[in-house]
Amino acid sequence: MSPRTFALLLSLTPGIGGKSVSRIVTRNSLMARSPQDFLRLSVETWREEYRLTVKASDNLKVQALKGPAEIEELERKLLGLGVNLITMQDAEYPERIEQFDPDPPGVLFLYGNQKLLQSKSFAVLSSRSATPTQLDQIEALTQEGVLNGEVLVSGHDRPEYQRSAIVPLRWGAPRILCLDRGLFRVLGDDLKNEPFRAARLWRYEFDPLTDLVVTPFRPEADFVGVNNKVRDRLIASLAHRTDFVHLGIGGGMDQIARLAAKAGRTFRVPEEHAGRFPAATALPAG
Repeated sequence: MSPRTFALLLSLTPGIGGKSVSRIVTRNSLMARSPQDFLRLSVETWREEYRLTVKASDNLKVQALKGPAEIEELERKLLGLGVNLITMQDAEYPERIEQFDPDPPGVLFLYGNQKLLQSKSFAVLSSRSATPTQLDQIEALTQEGVLNGEVLVSGHDRPEYQRSAIVPLRWGAPRILCLDRGLFRVLGDDLKNEPFRAARLWRYEFDPLTDLVVTPFRPEADFVGVNNKVRDRLIASLAHRTDFVHLGIGGGMDQIARLAAKAGRTFRVPEEHAGRFPAATALPAG
C-alpha cells in the first residue's frame, strides 16, 4: 500500500481527523512500520500508542478488514480527476497554515491550480449577518485586492463569502476556494460545477486551470456543525493579508483576528475595533 493510499484510507475512516492522520504517519515513520504493519496491529495498540478513540479504532478495524480495494478505487477516481491529497508530512503542505493555526488540518484535498498557493493572497472576512453596506464593502475591498494582482481566498456558501468569491470571475482572475464539506458535495461527482448559483452567471463550469479548491474534508463528506470554523481558519491561514469587515466581539472571526495578530499577519479591522488590535490598521470607511 502506497503512502498516499494509506493516508486516504485513514482520512476516510470516521472518527480519524487530520491531526490523527498526521500522528499515525509520524509514529509509523519513527517505528519503521509500513501501512500493512500498522493495519495488523490490535485495537488496543491503536488506542494506547496512537491515542485513537474507541470509536475511531473500531471504525479503522472495519476499514482494515475491507482491504484496500475500495480505497484504491476512490484513489484512482481522484487521480483521474486531478485531485491531490497532501498531509502535514508532505513538502507541499502550505507552511502558512502551520504558522497561523495552532491546530492545522492534517489532511488537505486540492483540486485545481496549485500554483496559486505560491501567490500573494488575501481574504475579506466578516462575521455573519453582514449588513448591505458591509456586503458592498466586501465587494469593494475584494476588487481592490484583485486589481492589485493578489489572489483571493474565500468560501462558497455564505452571502459574505459569495459576495467576494464572485468578484474575480468578473475580471478573469483566479481564486482559492476553501470548502466546509467534501469536493463531490460542492463540485459534483465530475468536479465540474461552479460552487454556487450566482457564480454560474459568469462561468457555467468550474475551471481547475484557473482556480483552486482546498478542503480538509473527505470527498463525499457533508457539512456538520464544526466544519465552518475549520474552513474559516483555513481561509485566514492561507491569506497573506486579511480585511475584517465585520467583527462580532468574542465570535469566530474575532478569534481569527487574534490568531492573525499572533502570527504577525498583515490585517485591517473596522475603525471601532482598531484599539483592540494594536497590530492592525483601520479599514477605510465603508
